[in-house]
Amino acid sequence: MTQFDFSFTTPLHITRAQAPYAVNPLISKGRLITEPLCPNRTEFQRDRDRIIHSRAFRRLKHKTQVFIASEGDHYRTRLTHSLEVAQISRTLARSLGVNEDLAETIALSHDLGHPPFGHAGEAALNVMMAQNGGFDHNAQALRVLTQLEHLYVKFDGLNLSWETLEGIVKHNGPMIGKIEPIIAEFDAKFPLNLSSFASLEAQIAALADDIAYCTHDLDDGLRAGILTHAQLHDMPIVAPLWLEVQAQYPNATNGQKTFETTRRLIGVLVDDVRNYTITQLQELKPHSADDIRQSSKTLCSFSPEMAVQVKALKAYMFAHVYHAPEVLQVMNDAQQKLQFLFETYMNKPTLLPDEWQSRIATTTLPRTICDYIAGMTDLFAVKVVGEM
Repeated sequence: MTQFDFSFTTPLHITRAQAPYAVNPLISKGRLITEPLCPNRTEFQRDRDRIIHSRAFRRLKHKTQVFIASEGDHYRTRLTHSLEVAQISRTLARSLGVNEDLAETIALSHDLGHPPFGHAGEAALNVMMAQNGGFDHNAQALRVLTQLEHLYVKFDGLNLSWETLEGIVKHNGPMIGKIEPIIAEFDAKFPLNLSSFASLEAQIAALADDIAYCTHDLDDGLRAGILTHAQLHDMPIVAPLWLEVQAQYPNATNGQKTFETTRRLIGVLVDDVRNYTITQLQELKPHSADDIRQSSKTLCSFSPEMAVQVKALKAYMFAHVYHAPEVLQVMNDAQQKLQFLFETYMNKPTLLPDEWQSRIATTTLPRTICDYIAGMTDLFAVKVVGEM
């Protein structure tokens, strides 16, 4: 891959050399509400810091990834998952010569809209909100970042840069056809070019998400006893790595062998994405970030051969982990808790905290209740149900 000699500089900070298709913070499309530039940070570093200091980000530490965090100290939560996605995103962004700060920022914020109890909680809220626009965690992340955080005096939300918001909304691809009402409403005020692809940095964050959960959910599944080490011999991609580690380290503990296998799995997946993305970039020859956005396909992806194996690995995990009876039982219980909360608040809105009751006049009761429940942690949701 061509090495680029140039760098973007400002008086007080220097960005490492980047490819011409990297997103340049010095020519950001700005913020919904204009603010003076920060003398010490790029626009994307500033976005990252606002996300890290937000209340929604801190609450991720008590939100489920797959296994209820209260059942063990070492299971991933939405917070640790987001940190792992950010780490992989920075690695890929650096190796591909694009903006590490933007990729990291999108990675850190991509799950801010998740309700308690993971995808089970999302499914429950989507059912409850079926007549009121539904619920989607990606759209809810935008809502959190543009409306629901109330830390700043001059604006609601975090007033993030256009490039960060674009990446959060479109990291999984262009939005064509039916668009979530929350996203459509914001797009009318601050157009995000929904029909185009997002930046390479956003595409990197999306692939890093896949890589992170494919690997850490495997580790958590073994820790929970949902998977056995014998099953690793049957798992796509994983089996040869596990056999290789067993042969190389016969006296290591199963925990050490599992860690060694998952770290190698991350390496295999990252290398594949990097190499195939370089091939795609060499074919397109983009000269700007907008060339990436106007491409006819996602440029950051697994190779076709690896994509088949990753799909098979995901199918195995769905069958043996995500849909395991033990997991489904806990998630069904969680869904019932959220349904109970929603229906209780609908029947008696005065049970909502005063701050949330005051929002009903400008938001509608169902959406206000949805926002409140979506912001809860697992622990808080259980506590509130117990007090009702």
